[in-house]
Amino acid sequence: MTDAIGYERIGDIAVLAAQNPPVNALGYDVRVGLVQGIERAEADAGVRAVLIYGEGATYFAGADIREFGKPPREPFLPDVCNRIESSPLIVVSAMHGTALGGGLEIALSSHYRVAVPKARMGLPEVNLGLIPGATGTQRLPRLTGVEAAIDLVTSGRQIGAKEALDLGVIDKIAEGDPREIGLAYVRELLDSGAPRRAVSELPAPAPIDFDAAYEATLKKGRGQLSPAYGVRAVQAACERPFAEGVAEERRLFTELMGTKQRQGMIHAFFAERAVGKLPELDGVTPREVKSVGVIGGGTMGAGIATAALGAGLSVVLLEMSAEAAEAARKRIEGNLSGALKRGSLGQDAFDAMMTRALTLATDYEALSDVDLVIEAVFEQMDVKKQVFTRLDAVCKPGAVLATNTSYLDIDEIAAVTKRPQDVIGLHFFSPAHIMKLLEVVVADKTAPEVVATGFALGKRLGKISVRAGVCDGFIGNRILKTYRTAAEHMVLDGASPFQIDKALTDFGFAMGPYAVSDLAGLDIGWMTRKRLAPTRHPRERVPTYADKLCEAGHYGQKTGRGYYIYEAGRRAGIPNPEVMELIEAERAELGLASRDFSDDEIVRRYMAAMVNEGAKVLEEGIARRPLDIDMVFLSGYGFPRYHGGPMKWADMQGLDKVLEDIRTFAREDDYFWQPAPLLERLVEEGRTFDDMNREAAS
Repeated sequence: MTDAIGYERIGDIAVLAAQNPPVNALGYDVRVGLVQGIERAEADAGVRAVLIYGEGATYFAGADIREFGKPPREPFLPDVCNRIESSPLIVVSAMHGTALGGGLEIALSSHYRVAVPKARMGLPEVNLGLIPGATGTQRLPRLTGVEAAIDLVTSGRQIGAKEALDLGVIDKIAEGDPREIGLAYVRELLDSGAPRRAVSELPAPAPIDFDAAYEATLKKGRGQLSPAYGVRAVQAACERPFAEGVAEERRLFTELMGTKQRQGMIHAFFAERAVGKLPELDGVTPREVKSVGVIGGGTMGAGIATAALGAGLSVVLLEMSAEAAEAARKRIEGNLSGALKRGSLGQDAFDAMMTRALTLATDYEALSDVDLVIEAVFEQMDVKKQVFTRLDAVCKPGAVLATNTSYLDIDEIAAVTKRPQDVIGLHFFSPAHIMKLLEVVVADKTAPEVVATGFALGKRLGKISVRAGVCDGFIGNRILKTYRTAAEHMVLDGASPFQIDKALTDFGFAMGPYAVSDLAGLDIGWMTRKRLAPTRHPRERVPTYADKLCEAGHYGQKTGRGYYIYEAGRRAGIPNPEVMELIEAERAELGLASRDFSDDEIVRRYMAAMVNEGAKVLEEGIARRPLDIDMVFLSGYGFPRYHGGPMKWADMQGLDKVLEDIRTFAREDDYFWQPAPLLERLVEEGRTFDDMNREAAS
């Protein structure tokens, strides 16, 4: 047997122990060891049952990611699962830690399953653009029924032991060491004369309207194929004999393996793990952060404070008045109440956060002992400078001074302090306690340990932290400004904001750009346009109709009217007819003739602008790697994960085709559509953005 699976005999029980740290991934040696272990147990005279468990922190936590992209080697996991289940011996799995993907499929192939109370399990393959491919979609419905199986297969969510027991995924929960509870359960089964119970031999569940379930799943996934394919695989479990269902699962799995969506999802998976690994931080120790100051208790500041409290930090929140501080407290309380209602936060923890961990203040002196302070005040340079001048005077030596600015020059902000090395940008996205993205913006004089502190804080807060350089808008908002400009040009030339929103949600975005503007507040873009007006190039095409909405007090969702009208009790808005009236008046004033835009052209222009500006951001060093841009948009801007991010999308389209589009669009506007030199070089050299990622990692 391989060293990855240990074999031990205890009376009439053979014990197979996974020994493949750190997570007992189902690599080649583990698969071989499981098959050999079952065969040895069957040949071992007097053995009546087999116990499978994992040594260390977990049961089998899933596939071995080191094998991704490599040719598969026999024995394949479906064959391992079927070999386990076909054993004439009683096979029991004792589960702890996590049993995910192939790990859960191994457990489902056992005849009985016992788990510790804190064990978690699930089938997360949809998050890689796939479906379970080792009989999971065929065995699970026979235990849980169709609806629960579809939920688990299409959502990829993890469930705890109690829910797993209620659904029939496991048979028993027991406290203790997995080896000991496993042995006790096997002994109980043998003593009671329990029969061998193969899941594949259980009756198939009653079918449902699978066509309706398929369409609903496709719509919910905004075009992602893998969850919908999961519905079809479960359908096969209901309508076909087990062996034929397994063959259909394998066919669907193989078909998904060849899709661009799977490429995009795999890229996102690895990019998320690589984005926080920066060579510049190797060996750099972050500063200790136990207490955080937050200046400003509006939506953003309250969200940042909520995230910090949830991470176990003490928070001093500074506001201008006692009334404003109390309003901030209520916002934080409201944010935490959601977690309390969901059960993810206990009442005692909630009370401790609100009464002991949170301090409200109206005097800067209250920040004199915090380890790190984040300002979240009005987006205006003179206001930011005033704040940092005060912080420089009151904060202790070594405290990190962070700005949450979305656009402003952090070097200019740092220059008003006597400690520019301690100043950094920590750009959160609203709502800050929910949104995953954190741009860690590194100014010219920011010390390496301060950068490391920003990343350490982001990790503690559960954020996906991305390094960014200083420019107007950093990575995300700078690129957003460009593709939003491309959308505005299309509106002036004949498209409607509502057609653009629909085309882009059909592409897979969570929201279109105009619905996003309503959510963020139209006053933000209005303020930015006014700020940039003095330096605007005369050839820039900047529409004014949105300014007229703002002048009328229509800022989007917070005022009930923007591009859309938001009626009480309805989450989604309906198109505001006033918008098209303003657009048509502006077209007439400018003497523009309208033309039709297909949805395909809308997407191509929007994406070409995004990719082209992304290439410029890379060339300037604002982003270090293409994957950094991808993670910004996947985690902060609602970019469809199955496209992998804008730079990965461009690779999959072909950079030559994207460049050809840009050059075509430049014939009508060579000021806006200027091909990025980096993009031109990559095409000329036959290289991709993925090549740049690999070079950065080497």
